[in-house]
Amino acid sequence: MAGLEPLYAWARPAISRPQDALVCGIHWELIRHGYRCLGAGDQPGPDERKSELLPAGWEANKEVYTLRYKSTDDAYELLLKAIMVEDSMILNVMDRRSQKVADVTLAVADYINPEHLDDFHKVYKNTEELRTRITSGIIAPLGPPAEKGRKEPESKEDVPWEENPLRLPPRQPMGARAPHRPSPLSPFAVGGEDLDPFGGRSGGMIVDPLRSGIPRAGIDPSSGIPGRLPPGAVPPGARFDPFGPVGVGRPGPDPDHLPPPGYDDMFM
Repeated sequence: MAGLEPLYAWARPAISRPQDALVCGIHWELIRHGYRCLGAGDQPGPDERKSELLPAGWEANKEVYTLRYKSTDDAYELLLKAIMVEDSMILNVMDRRSQKVADVTLAVADYINPEHLDDFHKVYKNTEELRTRITSGIIAPLGPPAEKGRKEPESKEDVPWEENPLRLPPRQPMGARAPHRPSPLSPFAVGGEDLDPFGGRSGGMIVDPLRSGIPRAGIDPSSGIPGRLPPGAVPPGARFDPFGPVGVGRPGPDPDHLPPPGYDDMFM
């Protein structure tokens, strides 16, 4: 129970019975969970302020301890009464704003060594069990206060659009080359470009030899085809069905410069 040792050393002159030491431990558990003590007694006093220390006169009544707490975010205001019944301590805690009530009964001898009140390292025992009882019996039923200074989640770096299937690729500026398409041989690419023509996918029904997925030094129609298309006539990245041979200076004769065989045979 880190932090309890200096508190116990500060409160040691007022601790004369085992129940005093137990109240000190319960007080520190409330502090750990985001509460601060306002004072002793049922009614507020003048110039009260939140403190991690026990207030003056907290141990005056050995049979009924009454302490008031407020959460650091001011969302909860607790009234704690620790009542001694023979060898047990009954904790009754009420949130004054929601009127919720929580009760826990602790056997003092289970958590305090009465013969070691002067030695902090021996006075407490079963501290983990005590913390669990306070957390499950008081903190959880009444609602834990919000923690201040909680760090905001760090923003993750943007994932490249090629690796993020939920992110649309950026549109290319005029004159820029179209983004690389995945291989049309993928079985999941069939018909993809028809469904999403601007999504950078492949697999449409139009056979485009300029973007067939096979690496080649082709011509980008968005930059224009000399003698056929001016620059910008085809949007960047758009599918393009050539209406004639593309490229300049194609080798070989024009396939249409000769008449078909037997064109002058009147019997054909």
